[in-house]
Amino acid sequence: MQGYGESSYGDGFADVYDDWYHDVSDVDSTITLLTSLVPSDRLRDGRFLELGIGTGRIALPLAETGARVTGIDASRAMIERLRAKDPSGKVSVIVGDMLRGLPDASFDVVFVAYNTLFALRSYERQHELFAEVAKRLVPGGSFVIEAFVPDVGRPAGGNVGVRTMAADRVVLMADVHDPESQTVDGQFIEFTDGAAVRLRPFSIRYSTTTELDRMATDAGLSLADRWEDTRRTPFRHDSVTHVSVYRRASVS
Repeated sequence: MQGYGESSYGDGFADVYDDWYHDVSDVDSTITLLTSLVPSDRLRDGRFLELGIGTGRIALPLAETGARVTGIDASRAMIERLRAKDPSGKVSVIVGDMLRGLPDASFDVVFVAYNTLFALRSYERQHELFAEVAKRLVPGGSFVIEAFVPDVGRPAGGNVGVRTMAADRVVLMADVHDPESQTVDGQFIEFTDGAAVRLRPFSIRYSTTTELDRMATDAGLSLADRWEDTRRTPFRHDSVTHVSVYRRASVS
């Protein structure tokens, strides 16, 4: 998408993200899953890194457990929203690209929620991320990815639909799918009576679970678990979402 950059999504959605996506996945079960990946006697010392931390939907309640949480996001607008909700600074925040700006530190768990991995808009960048994450995981550490399972039957071309509608406001979503490049470019278009039209762009490159498993193997990680969601619903051939846990080998 012409003019689209690493911070475009966050800058475009920061003011509505908490309203639109607060219930996009279950926070409580996500926290339970993430903390279960660190032995209970080490949880207070466990270190977590969230890629694409946004407004802190997951990171802030995770920090409330006593875990040490760091997050990175390319959007200053998103980070400002997070900091307003976290005046005491329980979460350490880095403004930067989630591939190029990763901290030089070790973590027990690195996680990327709700399709955020696909914000890296090429196979090569996603592949490189696995390698960079693997370098930062402690032995036995986990890389957790929450994402949709691509619909292989979705045709190429454009689509327009209604997201929300009220007497004085309508939000449309228009997108274009290219199955060859595995990309979707789109806009949420917001019309409010008496106000200027607001555009909220998004652009992703999706990967199949097979591709993700290959990236993990190349980085020296192995698939430890895969569920349909963070409630650990069994993953099936027709599941439309997945939560995959990749693990670095423990030192023998």
